[in-house]
Amino acid sequence: MTTAPTASLDAIFAALADPTRRAILTMLLEDDMAVTDVAEPFQMSLTAISKHLTILADAGLISQEKRGRVKWCKLEPLSMEGAITWIQSFGQFEPLDLDAFERFLEVELRDDLEGDEPPALHPQP
Repeated sequence: MTTAPTASLDAIFAALADPTRRAILTMLLEDDMAVTDVAEPFQMSLTAISKHLTILADAGLISQEKRGRVKWCKLEPLSMEGAITWIQSFGQFEPLDLDAFERFLEVELRDDLEGDEPPALHPQP
């Protein structure tokens, strides 16, 4: 069984950038598959599918092993942990509630317009 070493984020995101490779990963969510079964739903040669599988394997997203005369592909979901952690790091900020911000601006503008002075865009020192 061959498994790629810890893959870089660049390799993972490059592998995920292609819709065919994402479709292959989705298929492998169900179970391990023979290369010929992976290729079946796609209108491309076995050589082209093999290139996609090599990119996925090099990124560590799948592993491949030979069982008898058949080469099998297996999803390696743990290899995505680095990418998942990186993506989740952007979720550390509170989401901006644009509706609440709009209500705030309406109240502020209304208060400014009801006052004696026009709204100050730049505070005077």
